[in-house]
Amino acid sequence: MESTGFLLCVCNIFVQILAEQEVENLSGLSTNPDKDIFVVRENGTTCLMAEFAVRFVVPYDVLALNGIDLITEQAQITLPRGADIKGKCAATEAELQISWLKDAYTFRLFFIKEAHNLSKGQDIFWKINKMQLIYDSSEVSHFNNAVEPGKHTASSHHLSAFVTPKGRSYVCQAQQTLSLITSDHQKGVTVFMSDVQIQPFDIQSDFTFSDAYKCITDQREQLEETLPLILGIILGLIIVITLAVYHIHLKMTATPVQIPRDRSQYKNM
Repeated sequence: MESTGFLLCVCNIFVQILAEQEVENLSGLSTNPDKDIFVVRENGTTCLMAEFAVRFVVPYDVLALNGIDLITEQAQITLPRGADIKGKCAATEAELQISWLKDAYTFRLFFIKEAHNLSKGQDIFWKINKMQLIYDSSEVSHFNNAVEPGKHTASSHHLSAFVTPKGRSYVCQAQQTLSLITSDHQKGVTVFMSDVQIQPFDIQSDFTFSDAYKCITDQREQLEETLPLILGIILGLIIVITLAVYHIHLKMTATPVQIPRDRSQYKNM
């Protein structure tokens, strides 16, 4: 009985270990030094993946030279490699949390999966419904002589970004700009994201994104790149067809040479 109890205890511990959530920062695998790669896994299976380059522009106040007036400066903050991450995965909600410089900065992305009622039926999409940046203006590497330094939270309002059909990953190489508002509603933080690929739900293969759903900007740029080639091909076909029709027309309308049957008429030719 004691051995059986010991085995049950070991099994319970093993199950708990398997159920634990794993988070991995794989930014070192990217050839782009500005791009970060994050993976959240539950029960040994990938449930959230995200790759992107991100930059934050954060305004803050400093004293003017007269020591009275305030001047607004802008801190340029980029996400470094080796950041700490946390994540949550659920059936219809997910979250990715990235922190760096001893929690002086925390970037949070909130995802939701929902149904859109359309005239032809019901389609399911996922999107980012909230984005948040928590920053400490007393952190001197980005904030120099900030007035009233301390923790600030900037959040999105009524956000609906990266809307993607269920079972697909969102892909966008073009830079996208999003705006966050601080809790005192006095400062606006700008978020620049580029080279993005994200999937928070329905990942079929471990460490592998599902089929890509390109953003409208990338689709437009791809069309702009291929349109001249398509027009050139169409114009070339039109020219070839026109020349062929003209050649056939000449053959059909040409007057045939009459060859006399009587050889005596050859002298008169």
